[in-house]
Amino acid sequence: MSLAEKTSTSRAALPLAIGLTAAIVAAHDDDPLILTVPDSSESLAALPSGEFDPLRHRTFEIALRDFVAQQTGAPIGYVEQLYTFGDRGRHARFGDRDPHIVSVGYLALTRLTDQQAARICGYRPWYSFFPWEDLRQGRPEIIETTILPELRRWADEAPNEFSSSGLTRSERLNLLFKPQGRDFNEENVLERYELLYEAGLVEEALRDGREAARRRGALPPLGLAMRHDHRRIMATAMGRLRAKMKYRPVIFELMPTLFTLTELQRTVEAISGRHLHKQNFRRLVESSAIVEPTGEMSLKTGGRPAALFRFRREVLQERPAPGLRVGVGG
Repeated sequence: MSLAEKTSTSRAALPLAIGLTAAIVAAHDDDPLILTVPDSSESLAALPSGEFDPLRHRTFEIALRDFVAQQTGAPIGYVEQLYTFGDRGRHARFGDRDPHIVSVGYLALTRLTDQQAARICGYRPWYSFFPWEDLRQGRPEIIETTILPELRRWADEAPNEFSSSGLTRSERLNLLFKPQGRDFNEENVLERYELLYEAGLVEEALRDGREAARRRGALPPLGLAMRHDHRRIMATAMGRLRAKMKYRPVIFELMPTLFTLTELQRTVEAISGRHLHKQNFRRLVESSAIVEPTGEMSLKTGGRPAALFRFRREVLQERPAPGLRVGVGG
């Protein structure tokens, strides 16, 4: 058999399918939420997903909206393509003859009313999957008690090993988790998750047969695991949203039409995972001219009435990068 014939046979034996997976984000009661669907085969949370059929769907986005409507009934507004996930191990196993799924990940945003929150099942706090990412009440205890000790052990196993980024294990640990106690860069959600996966500290690493995870054995769970590589897709969506809201007004895709500045601040804090100084935040909002007062007042504050604002759409024509630059942890 010629090389070309062998290659053709090999390709025929490894069928591929295109899947679409959506990380659908909402905000409600000061919590960022991710929409999940049950996975009956593994009893794990999963992101809404489905296989692209070019005979039924003209575009990926049309197919994605169709899957989400069928599986969740949730409306979605803003949609952005994230990344293509196709590593072996996300679905396929040796000897598996099922198609290998190459999944195109999407970030989608939706406004969630109280009625929708009560009606649509499956919304879960995204920090239940990434508890180390929520610094609103200070540095999470799980970083000091579990993550840093285990990462230091992992780094000491190969102190001179360099990653594809050109950094040693210890350098990556210091860069991503800041053991000195300083806030870390909130945009590096995916990089932190991948470091934990590589070190064998998350359940997905053990499930995927990573040697580091087998050596570590049973460890306290680091957040809720998800089906396949859905937690990696979710981490990509979180990092993208945290970065994008600094130069595009995507945060208003999560807000009601009218809102108080306190509600806006809490939503920004919920997404970024950081506490923001009230007066500094208000100065930032005022200088950005990204919202405008409506002249109406909210009586739902539990205290004194608060002024209601709305997104000022004219800002989109006034400058190329209108967002809320809340800064990056140092």
